[in-house]
Amino acid sequence: MGQRDREIRVAIDAMGGDYGPEPIIEGCIQAMEERRFRPILVGDPDAILSIMPQYYVERVEIVEASDVIDMHEQATNALRRKDSSIYKAVELVREGKADAVVSAGHSGATMTLATLRIGRLPHISKPALATLMPHVKDGKTLVLDVGAVVDCKAQNLYEFGAMGEVYAQEVMGIEAPRVGLLSNGEEDSKGNELTKEAFPLLKKIPGFKGNVEGRDIFNGSVDVVVTDGFTGNILLKTSEGVAEAIFTLMRQEIRKSLPAKIGALLMKKKVFARLKKQVDYAEYGGAPLLGVNGCAIVSHGSSNAKAIKNAIFQAINFSRSDVNQKIEDLLVASAKEEEGK
Repeated sequence: MGQRDREIRVAIDAMGGDYGPEPIIEGCIQAMEERRFRPILVGDPDAILSIMPQYYVERVEIVEASDVIDMHEQATNALRRKDSSIYKAVELVREGKADAVVSAGHSGATMTLATLRIGRLPHISKPALATLMPHVKDGKTLVLDVGAVVDCKAQNLYEFGAMGEVYAQEVMGIEAPRVGLLSNGEEDSKGNELTKEAFPLLKKIPGFKGNVEGRDIFNGSVDVVVTDGFTGNILLKTSEGVAEAIFTLMRQEIRKSLPAKIGALLMKKKVFARLKKQVDYAEYGGAPLLGVNGCAIVSHGSSNAKAIKNAIFQAINFSRSDVNQKIEDLLVASAKEEEGK
C-alpha cells in the first residue's frame, strides 16, 4: 500500500479549545463522514464517550489523558505536563503510533511539544507556522511564519521560503509557486537589516520573485509570502480584524437604506455567502507547523466543528504528501550547489 493509499492515523487533542470537547468530537464525526482515516482521540474517556454517538465509538481509538493545559498558562510548562492531552497526542506521533496531531488547545504548547518531542527536520533550524490567506483571484496565498519564531535570522527566512515553496507544490497543487519576501517596498534595496540579509539567500529558491508588499498577499501576484513570526502574527491578526470590521460596516450601512437592504437580500446567497466563505477561518481549519519531522496542525482556540473537520483534512493531506522529504531534498541540493561554487 502506497503512502497516498494507506489509512492515515490522526491524533486529536479532544480537550483543547475554548469550548471543550464538543466541537472537537463533532468535527471528528463530520470528518469521518467524508474521509477515510483513523482518529485517535486524546483526553478524558468519560467526557469523550458522553458526547460521541455509539455508532462512531468503534471507529475511533481513545487515549486517556487526565490533564489539560489552560490557554493562559506558560507554553514552557508543557514539557513537564506529561499527562496532558496535548503532550500525549504529540507523543503518539513521536512514537509512530499516529501520522499527525491536531490541536485547538494552547498553540504555544502545541508548537513547543511538536518541535522538541517530534523534532525538527535535519536541515531546519526552526519550524514555521503557515496559514492560508484569500486573494482576489479566487485562490489562496500561503504566509509563513505567522507566530512560531518571533526573533528570526536570515537563515530562518530562507528555510521558511523553501518550506513554503514545497508545501505549495505538494499540498496546494501549484506546479511552480511564486515566492515573495515581505518588505516595505518591491525594490531589491528595500527592507530592514533582516530582509536585506535574507534576500540573497532566498534567491537560491527556484520560485523566488523578490520583495513584495503587504497588498501582494491579497492581489494574487505571489503564492507564498515569507516573513518573520512577529510581523506575520501582527499581519494575521490585523487581517482578521479588517475582515470583521468590513462586514460590520457593511451591515451598518445596509440597515440605513431600504434600497441597500433589497440589494443585500438579492446578493445574500451569491455574493455575501461566497465572500464570507473566502475569509472564514473555519474553511482552512488550522495552520501547519512546517519543519517538524511529522505533521502538526495548530487550530484556533475558538474552532467550531467545521474548523476541526478541515484541520483533520489538512492533516490527512499533509500526511499523504511527500512534503517533508521534498523540503529536505531542496535544502540538501541547495547546500551542495553552494559548496560547488
